[in-house]
Amino acid sequence: MKKYFRMTTMAYLILLTATLGAGLYAGIVVAPVTFHTELWLGSEVLSHFQEGLIMTENFVRLSYLVDFTLIVIFLYEGYKYKMFERDSITTLAALITIASGLFFGHYYMPDILTMQLAGEAMTQSDKFAAVHQASEIDFKVFTVALLVLIVQNMRKACR
Repeated sequence: MKKYFRMTTMAYLILLTATLGAGLYAGIVVAPVTFHTELWLGSEVLSHFQEGLIMTENFVRLSYLVDFTLIVIFLYEGYKYKMFERDSITTLAALITIASGLFFGHYYMPDILTMQLAGEAMTQSDKFAAVHQASEIDFKVFTVALLVLIVQNMRKACR
């Protein structure tokens, strides 16, 4: 049984790091390129609103991976908790990761999509700016909590 749990732990860590990598890539590489298409195309072909629509689609697809990862975190960490293999840092990181991931995919994304459907003028409002800023902060919290979860699980796996 221990051999299978080790393999499960490795798969779990790979999933967590892949999700972290995808989130970082979307924020560090995809967003700056998407919102500065005039630099890469030579002229302003897309409006800022159109660039935002493209970026939103990237984050909608990323939210599918985030949701899958949240389910796996819940199952894996729940199993470890039930088997009394727990510590407060890992538990807290798992709870923060799950909460912030759910906020990202099921609170902020639907609001942003709804506002984009209302048109370009709505995306230039203070309300949209506030929701967008909050979603960015939430995703940063998700990323840090996910990193803590990875480090804690790697630390335990390397014992």
